[in-house]
Amino acid sequence: MERFDILVVGGGIAGASLGARLAGERRVLLIEAEELCGVHATGRSAAFWQGSLGGANPAVKLSLASKPMFDSGWPGSPTPLLRGRGALHLTTAAHGDFANFDELPPEYAPRWIGRAELDRQMAGLRAQWTGAWLEPSCADIDVAAFHGACLTAIKRAGGVVRTDGALRSARRQGEGWEVETATGTIIVGLLINAAGAWADEVARRSDVQPLGLEPRRRTVVQLRVGRSGLKDLPFVTDLHDSFYFKGEANRSVWVCPLDETLVDPCDAAPEELEVAIAVDRFEKAVEWPIEAVERKWAGLRTFAPDRVMKFGFDQDDDRFFWCVGQGGMGIQTAPAASLLCAALIDGGPMPPELMGVDPAAFAPLRS
Repeated sequence: MERFDILVVGGGIAGASLGARLAGERRVLLIEAEELCGVHATGRSAAFWQGSLGGANPAVKLSLASKPMFDSGWPGSPTPLLRGRGALHLTTAAHGDFANFDELPPEYAPRWIGRAELDRQMAGLRAQWTGAWLEPSCADIDVAAFHGACLTAIKRAGGVVRTDGALRSARRQGEGWEVETATGTIIVGLLINAAGAWADEVARRSDVQPLGLEPRRRTVVQLRVGRSGLKDLPFVTDLHDSFYFKGEANRSVWVCPLDETLVDPCDAAPEELEVAIAVDRFEKAVEWPIEAVERKWAGLRTFAPDRVMKFGFDQDDDRFFWCVGQGGMGIQTAPAASLLCAALIDGGPMPPELMGVDPAAFAPLRS
């Protein structure tokens, strides 16, 4: 029977980044139920780093703390992890406020531009847009490179990554756990639940009370349009109310209708209604002709009931650690969130990189 200090359940970016922080001095095993790590939320994300995303959510501070870590290539990526894109948050006469941007550092704060400058930034917008909040620091995240670097860091530090290794049950034994997985029985000291949409089920299989997590389906559609030069198009949204789109290739864009349909944990697939809504909202935003729907897919974004990420030991079991509820900000906060979780597990002071972050804001408390 194998023994490990720490078991991380879930091979998406939450589990992979935390595993990269913990492997080394402790023997870490990461298990993933699927054939490959990151096939659900992580592998289907149209990921970007956007300092303003989240408004008053405490996760914004984790986004800001993550930016220099991405810039440095943490945890050892051989390729750059960010690619500059910029963002335009479109305004109308009835809706032009940008919530909480005054709290952002000056280098990340958006500035408002009028319609004339907006047209110079991007031609073809329909008449209802009065201007936009321009956010130059918005950047694409190379998710595959980031996720791959985290998994590589675990293995490089002596950790083990196993796929097709679903947790079947976990039973408290002394100061740790006896865990039955699809690949055999293991003994571990600490169980970390980073299973995304399946995290409440992992808790149930471990005889731990669930948090009431809510997996929600999100749709993305790739459209080919009758316009070229779109690859470097900014990230464009109506203040995150009903859509965003961004350039993907010379004549293609990714469009999201910002759907949040509550579903059971599953291999998410797009619904035709949401695809139609995405197309309709894009057509109402710009005057560009749509030539074809080239691709469509869906992923899961999982939220706690209060929509705040949950990081910390279970309130009833100090050998069960939650790293869940990242919603739509999991990838852009992962460098700092994993550092926060590692500090909580170690029990030491908060690292200087997390200055201003309150760990209590993310405590997984049940009412």
